[in-house]
Amino acid sequence: MKAAIKRMLADIEREVAYTSSLIGKRQLDPRVMAAMGKVSREAFVPSHLKYLAYDNGPLPIGHGQTISQPYIVALMTDLLQTQVGHTVLEVGTGCGYQAAILSLLVKKLFTIERIAALGEDSMARLKSLGYGNIEYCTGNGYAGWPEHAPYDGIIVTAAASHIPPALVEQLKPGGRLVIPVGLPYMAQELMLVEKDEQGGMYTQDILGVAFVPLKDDAP
Repeated sequence: MKAAIKRMLADIEREVAYTSSLIGKRQLDPRVMAAMGKVSREAFVPSHLKYLAYDNGPLPIGHGQTISQPYIVALMTDLLQTQVGHTVLEVGTGCGYQAAILSLLVKKLFTIERIAALGEDSMARLKSLGYGNIEYCTGNGYAGWPEHAPYDGIIVTAAASHIPPALVEQLKPGGRLVIPVGLPYMAQELMLVEKDEQGGMYTQDILGVAFVPLKDDAP
């Protein structure tokens, strides 16, 4: 493992310890940390920023979007509590880094991106890197991807103004939705939504975050 990746993993572990009172744990799932160590983050950032690829911070990826800091990627992945047989929906493909992490942990990943050029470039990158259990579409993240529902987990990588009912509907009973909620560039909260066997919804605030906004293209 490259020294830079080891440094990134150590940074994540320090962040987890620092925020343990908020996230309710002192370490993340070893499967998640192993996946973080296997994916080359530098393959998902612009060439002029590769020297910053393993720093614990977000980076611009074009189209007004960002790649999230490694700690947040790891935390959100951990909150999903993925299993190898799971089918997961990602809302906000972005550069494909989060998709690459998830693809190592689940049976099938569906990912949706509003910006076609960004999503198509990301899928080409993912395929070239050998991530084969990912299916992509261009669309409105607030509506999800009902054709392949229900999902064991849904992860949203941009801040929604509210919890989209369509995404809750597309969760299996016992499923989990991890989503940042709040106003653009203002106070946002990373939230965990759990759906019980009767269809009830339970929410938990995890910690404050800062994401680009999730745009709603519905008429």
